[in-house]
Amino acid sequence: MKTQDFYYDLPEELIAQDPLEDRSSSRLMVLDKETGAVTHKIFRQITEYLKPGDCLVVNNTKVIPARLLGEKIHEDSQDKEKGVHGARIELLLLKRRENDIWETLVKPGKKARTGTRISFGNGLLTAEIIDQLEDGNRLVQFSYKGIFEEILDQLGEMPLPPYITHELADKNRYQTVYAKEEGSAAAPTAGLHFTKELLAEIEAMGIPIVNVTLHVGLGTFRPVKVENVLEHHMHTEFYQVSGEAAAVINDTRKKGGRVVCVGTTSCRTVESAADESGIVHPGSGDTSIFIYPGYKFKVLDALITNFHLPESTLMMLVSALAGRDNIMAAYEEAVKERYRFFSFGDAMLITTQNVANVSKNK
Repeated sequence: MKTQDFYYDLPEELIAQDPLEDRSSSRLMVLDKETGAVTHKIFRQITEYLKPGDCLVVNNTKVIPARLLGEKIHEDSQDKEKGVHGARIELLLLKRRENDIWETLVKPGKKARTGTRISFGNGLLTAEIIDQLEDGNRLVQFSYKGIFEEILDQLGEMPLPPYITHELADKNRYQTVYAKEEGSAAAPTAGLHFTKELLAEIEAMGIPIVNVTLHVGLGTFRPVKVENVLEHHMHTEFYQVSGEAAAVINDTRKKGGRVVCVGTTSCRTVESAADESGIVHPGSGDTSIFIYPGYKFKVLDALITNFHLPESTLMMLVSALAGRDNIMAAYEEAVKERYRFFSFGDAMLITTQNVANVSKNK
């Protein structure tokens, strides 16, 4: 299986730069995973494809202002405490290890050797690089006075993906309406389409909303740099499934309902927490699950997702669910129909049409 098998041509103007004013007014492509048939809808019409007895699994992670811009501290022999500020250095917080130690991505990396100290906000926050990891990331020890989260809110910026060049007017638009557990370096973007009103409508249909947590790191989005897919190494991400969430998912499956996951992160969470018989167990830990064609889904029945970068692990995941040929044809159709792509773009529902609760009146 070659990485290039998951490549498609995308005109740059189809990369969405701004969120729509109304979250639920995005377009929705419905893909039948069995036949490859495609239907075009508006996202709020997702209710046509849900039915009582299903459950909707969402990732309630919250994006932290993880992008920090600082200056390298050059130790000055006359005033070591103050130091002399030098080159600009950018830190992206990826994963909290313990206390004030974080795994980070540092740019430029060549200026970030072990022992390097960095100042943010004129010394309000300082960082020392204490280790270089195999994948090029750095372990950083932070020092500060006060509460770290408050300082981060003051100094940090939302870590928008590099393909988004517009400034975000409202930082809450890069959060889902149900975001609660802080810790992500990127948003679980399939959830950005939901409004509180739409979620309430779904619950009123007899469909429980199940919250799980996976703190999204960059590993999910990083390009696959090896030619052979099987040689790709996934980074670990922290996940958590409560006893209540596991019970609802297991009960749904036992009664013949469908588990509909919102986003690839929710999918990876429930698949990581499940045993081989498809029973989801409560707990927390790190997952590096890599889903690609040939994978047998243990829990998930249907997936709500966005349109993903070419040659990404997410293209491989959706291909595992719907088949590579169906996915590539659907993406070709999406380009032809001028869908909006990536984080602020339109959505896709991968399901089986014959079990959909399609209403002719909507």
